[in-house]
Amino acid sequence: MNHDDYAESYLAGILRSVRTIALVGASKNEQRPSHRVMGFLLAKGYRVIPVNPGLAGGEIHGQPVAARLADIAGPVDMVDVFRASEAVPALVEEVLALARPPKVIWMQLGVRDDAAAARAEAAGILVVMDRCPAIEYPRLVG
Repeated sequence: MNHDDYAESYLAGILRSVRTIALVGASKNEQRPSHRVMGFLLAKGYRVIPVNPGLAGGEIHGQPVAARLADIAGPVDMVDVFRASEAVPALVEEVLALARPPKVIWMQLGVRDDAAAARAEAAGILVVMDRCPAIEYPRLVG
């Protein structure tokens, strides 16, 4: 897949089909983009599970924080990645090790790893890189 340009229907289809999102790299700091995006997604009706090993056991936006993806009870539809690009290969391996991997891995603005994306896609997972669902949602879904 060409990750330099996404069809609007591809992005809109993802945003309309997912319900549960694991937000990796979630922050309690209200100034951080991950905090604001999580709040936006919750306000749009998504179930968002924050993932951050340093904050595990606490809450962000009233949602309990998981240490890692494997600690989440039940399946998630999408993993939203607020980590440096260098962390993506290990994260994709963590996703692929799940009993029920998500349908989508969405990497935030500035986050990209083409080899990790190809690995996820080979396993049947849709991938979006260098985009923000909080930007795409108002533009494509409403």
